[in-house]
Amino acid sequence: MTKSIQGIFALTLSAIFVHGFYVILVEPNVALAQALISQGEGDQQRSIWIILKDFEQEACLILMFWAIYLIAEKFIHITKTNYLFEVDFFKNCDMSSSAISAVVDDLEKLQGTVTSAPLLRVLKVSLRRFLLSQDIHATAEVIEAECVALANRNEAENSMIRYLIWAIPSIGFIGTVRGIGQALAQADKALAGDISGMTNSLGVAFNSTLVALFVSMILMFLLYQLQRAQDSLTVSVNDYCQNKVLDRLSRSRLTQ
Repeated sequence: MTKSIQGIFALTLSAIFVHGFYVILVEPNVALAQALISQGEGDQQRSIWIILKDFEQEACLILMFWAIYLIAEKFIHITKTNYLFEVDFFKNCDMSSSAISAVVDDLEKLQGTVTSAPLLRVLKVSLRRFLLSQDIHATAEVIEAECVALANRNEAENSMIRYLIWAIPSIGFIGTVRGIGQALAQADKALAGDISGMTNSLGVAFNSTLVALFVSMILMFLLYQLQRAQDSLTVSVNDYCQNKVLDRLSRSRLTQ
């Protein structure tokens, strides 16, 4: 299953889960809270069910769970191959061309999820460059370029998450505009002394913004944690290549 199909499937599940939550819990509790409000219990206006009741809030929650899935997927992809940094692929390797060629062949034979690990990709590209050029400096340039490409790739893959973090407050502002518009449409009633309709409409405006900003704060924190993990991965790949490849190549050339 491709990542695009997985993402669509996750969005569908998020929509089903959140809508089911609204049908089973939110809507009955909103009806109860509104009945209490009509009886004069004004504190029910601050009920969590009243805050969540509108479409904009539901849409924000759907996108929130989808974004959390996208972030969690990337975290899992990063952490599931972290053990590779503890593996010495050059153990008992004298760093000669034939030995390095054998290491490349062994890396090519690896199967499963490790084949897409950034560390293995950088190792294979840099070792092939060394076998072709026999130049340590050229190999170091390849490692640096691959690490930069890895960082850029991670940044590009986060674009959908950043879009969702931007879109969620925008949905909240749509609710704000809708609520204010409804409130202004009931200005005549408010001037006549009935302000209930206007206050309900303003509640829609403020509640949608409140939920949207709160959700975006959560997602922004998770995104920063993801970016921190991605940066740590890039640094770890570079350190491994420096210590296990370049340093050993330099020492082997000095002893020749």
